Amino acid sequence: MEIINTIGRRKTAVARIYMQSGNGNITVNGRDYKEYFASEVLQTIIHQPLAVVNELGKYDIKANLDGGGVSGQAEALRLAISRALLEISAEYRAALKKEGYLTRDPRMVERKKYGRRKARRRFQFSKR
Repeated sequence: MEIINTIGRRKTAVARIYMQSGNGNITVNGRDYKEYFASEVLQTIIHQPLAVVNELGKYDIKANLDGGGVSGQAEALRLAISRALLEISAEYRAALKKEGYLTRDPRMVERKKYGRRKARRRFQFSKR
């Protein structure tokens, strides 16, 4: 099997991955994913698409993550892994789509508007 290259995005995070057959090593920015994502919740987010198609421990993944925070990066990585699994076999599409792992989450931070403290929050009103 050749190396599969895919991309995943979430908020401002971008995940570029290189996936090939191996024994389940996941490297993120040159570090082990358990070291990079200390939280157990974020580690399970990364494993979700592999667990759905029963492919845990069969592929080596080398990921380059950029931008955003750790949860956005984890979800971007999940999308990239789901897309890579689709390139391996189109039969995985139904299971991944049912779980919602093929949909790019469009929610982004709303921009700050002038005359406001944040995007929608107004400055405190003072009568006197």
